This record gives sequence, structure tokens and C-alpha cells, in this order.
Amino acid sequence: MKDLLQFLIENITGSSEFEIEEDRNDEGRVNLDVTADSSIVGLIIGKEGKTIKNLRKILSIKATREQSGVNINVSPRE
Repeated sequence: MKDLLQFLIENITGSSEFEIEEDRNDEGRVNLDVTADSSIVGLIIGKEGKTIKNLRKILSIKATREQSGVNINVSPRE
């Protein structure tokens, strides 16, 4: 899942100035925490959150195939 999200974000933003941390819990749910440069956080979230919603939809399809769930959080680097 991490690789798919990384591929999508790199192609949407045209940048690799971000890190993704993947955490799986006991219930089979995957948490992906994206920490990005403040200049590209807006591109990842998109206007009215449309980009991040669509990223969540794409990853939820993969998660359903793997019989798990997925959650994506985006935060700027400090």
C-alpha cells in the first residue's frame, strides 16, 4: 500500500519531498501517515479535499482486495 501511495503522490505533485510511514494494527487496518513539505501539502489534499478523497478511494480498493482497511493522514513537516 505504501508503494502505491508513494507512486500516486510523486506523480500528482512532481516531487519526492515527503515521507510515508506505514503502521498495521491487529485488526488488519493500515494507517499511512504522510509527512510532506508544506509547499506540496496543498497539492496532496487538493481543492476542497478532492485529491485526498480520491487517493483514499483508490487505496480502499486495494485494501478491500487484501481484506483490510486503510486510513491516510497528511501533515506538514515542521
